[in-house]
Amino acid sequence: MPDNNYTLKATPTLLFKLLVPSLLGILVFFVPLPFDGKTTILLDHMVSAVRSILGGAVAYYAMAVIVAGALYPVITGRWRANRTERIFTVFKWMGVLCAVMALTGAGPSALHTPDMLPFLFDKLVISVGLIVPIGAVFLALLINYGLLEGVGVLCQPLMRPLWRTPGRSAIDAVASFVGSYSIGLLITNRVYQSGQYSAREAAIIATGFSTVSATFMIIVAKTLNLMSMWNLYFWLTLLITFTVTAITVRLPPISRMNDETTHQEAPVANGQRLTRAWQESLTAAERAPGLLRSVAINFKEGMLMTMSILPSILSVGLLGLLLAKYTPVFEWLGLIFYPLIALFGIEEASQLAQATASGLAEMFLPALLMADATLPARFAAGVISVSSILFFSASIPCILSTTIPLSVGRIVIIWLIRTMLSLALAIPAGYFAAWVAG
Repeated sequence: MPDNNYTLKATPTLLFKLLVPSLLGILVFFVPLPFDGKTTILLDHMVSAVRSILGGAVAYYAMAVIVAGALYPVITGRWRANRTERIFTVFKWMGVLCAVMALTGAGPSALHTPDMLPFLFDKLVISVGLIVPIGAVFLALLINYGLLEGVGVLCQPLMRPLWRTPGRSAIDAVASFVGSYSIGLLITNRVYQSGQYSAREAAIIATGFSTVSATFMIIVAKTLNLMSMWNLYFWLTLLITFTVTAITVRLPPISRMNDETTHQEAPVANGQRLTRAWQESLTAAERAPGLLRSVAINFKEGMLMTMSILPSILSVGLLGLLLAKYTPVFEWLGLIFYPLIALFGIEEASQLAQATASGLAEMFLPALLMADATLPARFAAGVISVSSILFFSASIPCILSTTIPLSVGRIVIIWLIRTMLSLALAIPAGYFAAWVAG
């Protein structure tokens, strides 16, 4: 943070370093462009181009990443860290087995029906395997050159009254949404350990702000055929996610958590917010690494994340699909949500209830199960995949690996509350999307 009495001069070089990467990042992630008969964001075009260039080799690339992801905790010894790591190391090796079956056609025929392993591997695993590392490269433009810090300062007046967190938590929220929940949780845990967040504030950020990233949202939107209305989907999902968070922070179990902290945030003087935001952005741009180094760091982090999530989403995703198709587990759990969904008159109320329940296992499952539904139901499923935030294949183990005092029981209760509230907002948003689409 810059000294309040020091004003950093906006030289042409510094302005270039601040504005050009940030604007390019916005262009890549948020501006739909027509190309080859398809109108979508630039990142989606890039991923399609890379997939086309790789051709059949893309499946072997995904296989290599899955194997690397299963080997990584063994080689580094991370699998010994705690019970959660050991469990997910087993799931990662199960993911390797699933990938081998997907590539070779081996295994029970029930796993090779079009809606099982072939669908998971082609639509989810390969897409995630490409979009996360490629997206990470361009996320460097959004998060490393001052845009993030400026947005954080501007959001400070909203944080305490709406979400009961310090202004600095805006950076965590934005980092999660444009980066990833793992980046957001890493920041949150560090700040919590330093005493700058209370237990309640850390829990609010971990369960309310640490969403899947914009790059993951693209996978959801592509699966649900929502890319033609990407900006509407993205911004409504952002609005609903943080509206739900504003409500959950006022409800148990979060509202009853300890709120003591050792650090108080310094206020920004009246009339100085824009100036402070500008100075924060300039300071971040001045301190930012060179573009090549920044891209290299982000690409490495993106590949590590891809290695971490690809095996587990394949194994947990397949397990979820099998449970959804051959058992009544999600149907039973979906009964909790059915009355609320039916109240809105959604055609596929039972299907959406079941898909919503499956999101606790893996955030992609609602999108996978609702891919052929009507637009309001598809849109609602896409929003819920993101706004529920908590799922056992990735985000919940990440939270449990931090020092934030959240038990599995508390997390599941928070998921249930978030999902109920998300449905109440996402279904009307789905009808609105259908109205916009004509």
